[in-house]
Amino acid sequence: MGGTTRRSFTGASWENQVGYCRAIRRGNLAWVTGTVALGANGEPFAIGDPEAQARRCFEIIAAALADVGGTIEDVVRTRMFVTDIDHWEAFGRAHAAVFRDHPPATTMVEISRFIGQDFLIEIEADACFDTD
Repeated sequence: MGGTTRRSFTGASWENQVGYCRAIRRGNLAWVTGTVALGANGEPFAIGDPEAQARRCFEIIAAALADVGGTIEDVVRTRMFVTDIDHWEAFGRAHAAVFRDHPPATTMVEISRFIGQDFLIEIEADACFDTD
């Protein structure tokens, strides 16, 4: 797995505080860190709306992938961590809207909570690019 390492940062305070980047690419592989639904103002997005939060996560993921030279179509695996699995259909609609034509492997797991109480979902994505 040769090649240059490229990193994407959003400027979120957590990146520096915890020591991580939004996405990292090495060679033809990329990994997008757990992504919650933050608005452009850095505040929780669409509080109480599971589908809108998932869609926002995918927007942020797509931007991070673009920053390291990829697209959402390069995603081969997603992991969705949710605080209420009863919203699986809403989360699933958002996932299907993004990946219907190029479905990745995926997992959805219910967890007890996130750092911020307004977040309903956090999504990780792994990507594989055709070229380095």
